[in-house]
Amino acid sequence: MLKKTLTVRFSLILALLAILILPSCVVTKKSVYFTDLPDTAKLREVVPAEFKDPVIQPDDILSITVQTIDPTTTAAVNQVSNMPVIGASSATPTGTQTVTGFLVDKNGNVTMPMLGSMKLSGLTTFQARELIQQRASTFFKEPTVQVRFANYKITVIGEVTKPATYTVPNEKVTLLDALGLAGDLTIYGKRENVLLVRDNGDKKEFVRFNLNSSDIFRSPYFYLKQNDVIYVEPGKGKVAANNAARTQTLAIIGSVLSVLIVALSRF
Repeated sequence: MLKKTLTVRFSLILALLAILILPSCVVTKKSVYFTDLPDTAKLREVVPAEFKDPVIQPDDILSITVQTIDPTTTAAVNQVSNMPVIGASSATPTGTQTVTGFLVDKNGNVTMPMLGSMKLSGLTTFQARELIQQRASTFFKEPTVQVRFANYKITVIGEVTKPATYTVPNEKVTLLDALGLAGDLTIYGKRENVLLVRDNGDKKEFVRFNLNSSDIFRSPYFYLKQNDVIYVEPGKGKVAANNAARTQTLAIIGSVLSVLIVALSRF
């Protein structure tokens, strides 16, 4: 009887130790970027991927201004509408914001006062500027035109500090820029498996990045396009953190059972 009691006690103690040690067995992934670069003063050059100017798409909102020597003459052309968009910036929270610009309709056209309707989808902002300037020259003398995206947005979700949809003023946005806007990855984010989702017409493209390698600079997807979505997958550490309360509960139950068995064995 005594031998059986000792065996039960020993088994419970082993089970309790296993429960307590389990969280420490989780392998922690490296959180350092570009670990393939030498940690020395030696210079290593990486040729980045070629940047391609984004093209205008339906539902884009464009900031277009036509200017002449007398600004009053182009006041009618520059009349624009305020439109709500979902987005955030590094200084403002996520939510519905208002931007000023011209909406590209479903057919890819933009309609401006006096200048009429122009097909801009498929063009870069530089090409669109040339087209609008040519049209404006029939009404004004030596006009200058500025065109840029007003709702160039990137979405970053998953294991980042500030997941959100970000509206950026610059067309030349990289993967690292987007992660920087989102406050970088949390300690639980899998840096070796960051997913990019991109609309390509009627299809979706899925590309994975390894932030531990400098090869991401050579990727043709390193420069982002409007409406790109970046997803950072949680690692095993996040699972362990979520199970911390459950593990503590099991440890308490195991301790209580051990005490009860010891107490009962003495009767």
